Amino acid sequence: MSLSTNSKRSATHSPPMKKAKSVSVDSRNGLHHRHHSDDTVFDPDDPNAPALIATNLSRKKATPPQPAKKLLIKLHKGKPTLPPNFEEDTWAKLKSAICAIFLKQPDSCDLEKLYQAVSDLCLYKMGGNLYQRIEKECEAHISAALHSLVGQSPDLIVFLSLVERCWQDLCDQMLMIRGIALYLDRTYVKQTSNVRSLWDMGLQLFRKHLSLSPEVEHKTVTGLLRMIESERCGEAVDRTLLNHLLKMFTALGIYTESFEKPFLECTSAFYAAEGMKYMQQSDAPDYLKHVETRLQEEHERCLIYLDASTRKPLIATAEKQLLERHIPAILDKGFTMLMDGNRIEDLQRMHSLFSRVNALESLKLALSSYIRRTGQGIVMDEEKDKDMVSSLLEFKASLDTIWEESFLKNEAFSNTIKDAFEYLINLRQNRPAELIAKFLDEKLRAGNKGTSEEELEGTLDKVLVLFRFIQGKDVFEAFYKKDLAKRLLLGKSASIDAEKSMISKLKTECGSQFTNKLEGMFKDIELSKEINESFKQSSQARSKLPSGIEMGVHVLTTGYWPTYPPMDVRLPHELNVYQDIFKEFYLSKYSGRRLMWQNSLGHCVLKAEFPKGKKELAVSLFQTVVLMLFNDAENLSFQDIKDATGIEDKELKRTLQSLACGKVRVLQKMPKGRDVEEDDSFVFNDGFTAPLYRIKVNAIQLKETVEENTSTTERVFQDRQYQIDAAIVRIMKTRKVLSHTLLITELFQQLKFPIKPADLKKRIESLIDREYLERDKNNPQIYNYLA
Repeated sequence: MSLSTNSKRSATHSPPMKKAKSVSVDSRNGLHHRHHSDDTVFDPDDPNAPALIATNLSRKKATPPQPAKKLLIKLHKGKPTLPPNFEEDTWAKLKSAICAIFLKQPDSCDLEKLYQAVSDLCLYKMGGNLYQRIEKECEAHISAALHSLVGQSPDLIVFLSLVERCWQDLCDQMLMIRGIALYLDRTYVKQTSNVRSLWDMGLQLFRKHLSLSPEVEHKTVTGLLRMIESERCGEAVDRTLLNHLLKMFTALGIYTESFEKPFLECTSAFYAAEGMKYMQQSDAPDYLKHVETRLQEEHERCLIYLDASTRKPLIATAEKQLLERHIPAILDKGFTMLMDGNRIEDLQRMHSLFSRVNALESLKLALSSYIRRTGQGIVMDEEKDKDMVSSLLEFKASLDTIWEESFLKNEAFSNTIKDAFEYLINLRQNRPAELIAKFLDEKLRAGNKGTSEEELEGTLDKVLVLFRFIQGKDVFEAFYKKDLAKRLLLGKSASIDAEKSMISKLKTECGSQFTNKLEGMFKDIELSKEINESFKQSSQARSKLPSGIEMGVHVLTTGYWPTYPPMDVRLPHELNVYQDIFKEFYLSKYSGRRLMWQNSLGHCVLKAEFPKGKKELAVSLFQTVVLMLFNDAENLSFQDIKDATGIEDKELKRTLQSLACGKVRVLQKMPKGRDVEEDDSFVFNDGFTAPLYRIKVNAIQLKETVEENTSTTERVFQDRQYQIDAAIVRIMKTRKVLSHTLLITELFQQLKFPIKPADLKKRIESLIDREYLERDKNNPQIYNYLA
């Protein structure tokens, strides 16, 4: 068979020939006996001798069994000898074949004979010399092949193709040589330490002579780096060529030192320059998209032609130059824009990329700063107090969406949002707590048309989130209780179920002590209904009540409801009679109790006859008292009304303003104007007309004034003083002796509202003055409890 190195098919090799053994034949019994290499004679009768099996193919039944016979095996006296010049002649044939393989020429010798020749040399202990001769022959050809590349084409792509061809030829040639000398690999190489296989020997020779040709190696590495840079710049390159050459570097064991090290340096320089350029030219979202694309490209390179070990350092290099170096610039340039624009996808990309370079802490700080800065604009703008809570709810909802979709529900970012909102809600001390209570009042008040129960419940849950951030929850409680009282007493609740649901939520958040008074208010309202029903069935009501008038009374427990300042007013005779009859009934039923009428909370429905038609007027008790004066007079001065009703000046001016200067002008003021003065006079408006039968006259006294809010806040402050005093006494009663620092520390732990150390010091001084505590004589910073 002829040899050709252009053939890439594997040659089929015959097994190594075994030594011929002499055989003698005993013709009498037809048994063949093999001679053994020693002089042992085997006796068939000996049980320890090897079994010899004879098969009689034509046994006859009549033939009696033959007696056992002894077999004698004899060896030839002469030993086999090798022909003269056996090794040299055999090597000459092998050398000719190896040269033909390297020169890509046909060889006249059959592959099987070549394989047999190698086997014979190995069998006669000539494997060592054969290995050295093969190695020397291979080295000569490999050296010549690599030397031929020196000074080749200046075109790097063409040069790389030549290197690849040279490498591919070596691989094919070494595979063919190994196929011929496979027996050498399996015997001599395997049995001898520190001797490489023929394949590894070929690689070692290629590596050796490549290192002796630095121009070739340098030019190859430079060409590879240029190709990869061209690909990064958007040009199409031969990825197969890259793959083959880089696998060559890996197979030779020089990949890391010769290629990877300069490759990572070039990558770092390339992306350092590109990062600076793109940061100046692009906005943050586009830059992040570019970074994401680049990282994906580098990952694909590792899959297609780079060694797998390069992936980690390569990606780390790209991340460092494109991301890590520019974290502050990216945040400064684009974070606020992305947050303001609610750019979910871009923020998710930012979070994903930042997490790769352990920059989430910087992202959290940017988020906290953004929330505080944006929220401060909402909370601190007093002109927008009316919309503060709704704006905060919208802001929180957008942040929650970003947290869920962009930040993948990262708990650390959730805590950042909570901390920032707690800072915001308590930025203006008590004002946000007050406005949250008012917002709830607005939502729970009747008249919210188009809002389903589910939507209302959802709104309550959202507001409850803001409520959790309030430090001074006692301020919220005071305003919420005051507004709840008005809704219950005036029948203005949108839904009693919603009211109870909100109180249940507050109870879950703050405990039963927080909602005890609120729940008591509902009990009073329900009990009042029963009392009114019982009153209507009583003998006093049936026999003594004046006709033409109906009255309902809310009996309230003083401790549950807000404190209302008593306001005197001279009621019409009919109302006085009604009050006296009810008082008589109530005290007869509940002995030992005292009724105190709250006139400022009363409201009435008056039937009025105007020249242009009858109307029903929904008015406050003070408005009622004023209007009923005009049953007996047409023109009354401010002083006349004041003398007749006994209402104090400020309240009377507000009442008259609502009747004569508002949208519904039941009275006419002279002279005309928006404000009521003490020298004004009033007449019944004969020309009054309105499309509706029942008309609500806005009762200004129900609108909160600055003084009312201030008084509520002052009551909260006063309650806090009592709580501080009680906490100090409670702590000192337990400890007996305590230093100032430890006492302040324990107070901060126990008190559930924000308090300044200076205010605590004042309360301590107050208790010392009242002789609950005393300073230690030796150390004024230590307090003693006076039992």
